[in-house]
Amino acid sequence: MTETIIISRDGAIATVVLNRPKKLNALTRDMWSYLGEAMTDLSVDDEIRCVVLRGAGGKAFAPGNDISEFETERFDPVSAKSYGAVMHRTLAVLRDCRHPTVALIEGICVGGGLEIASLCDIRICGTSSRFGVPVNRLGLVMAHAELDGLLRLVGPAIASEIVLEGRVFDAVEAKDKGLVTRVVADNEVEVEAYAAAHRIADGAPLVARWHKQFLRRLADPRPLAEAESDEGFACFGTEDFATGYRAFLAKTKPEFKGR
Repeated sequence: MTETIIISRDGAIATVVLNRPKKLNALTRDMWSYLGEAMTDLSVDDEIRCVVLRGAGGKAFAPGNDISEFETERFDPVSAKSYGAVMHRTLAVLRDCRHPTVALIEGICVGGGLEIASLCDIRICGTSSRFGVPVNRLGLVMAHAELDGLLRLVGPAIASEIVLEGRVFDAVEAKDKGLVTRVVADNEVEVEAYAAAHRIADGAPLVARWHKQFLRRLADPRPLAEAESDEGFACFGTEDFATGYRAFLAKTKPEFKGR
């Protein structure tokens, strides 16, 4: 797609790489746009069962947006709104991706990088990873759409602490706050993230998509409609269900087709 957003595939697992290692993968307007396009394409691809997002170079997931663009791309409310529209479209696509997503976090994950990671379903980092939203030092806010993933992930009290203090903190604290799912040794992050992706890909893809949909819906306080409740039993009419329980009884590995 572009040299700054690289997509690769290994069977049912796709990897999306933020690729500006000389800038620690600092995000540009174009990168936000390309990332949105990549995730849109992957989300509708029924052959995909899991998407891994990572930064190139091993030193950072992403440190946020490239500050050098501010003079030309985000220099007043009008230009910032235009830039924000690109970011927010991409964040919405990440949030709504049909497939499970895994953030493979090496090194720095702050600002816009944390916005991306917070929208992934699983976040695995190394012991030396660092997190935070130090935008108060720039006189910069996270707009509503940018705060949404963080708020849903850790709740208002922790989100308030993170954005009001603007402090950068370590992986242990990030785990305690619920920002990351798992912390492993730095040299094990890649192995652990892809092990998680393979466990997901080995499962029934329709089930993964339904679980994502149900979890998102249950965050909404409105009562479930009857049709929504009924969808909780639709899996029993799928080929994958028959495959799964028969393989269990036969003590064999199921080969799910997504049907």
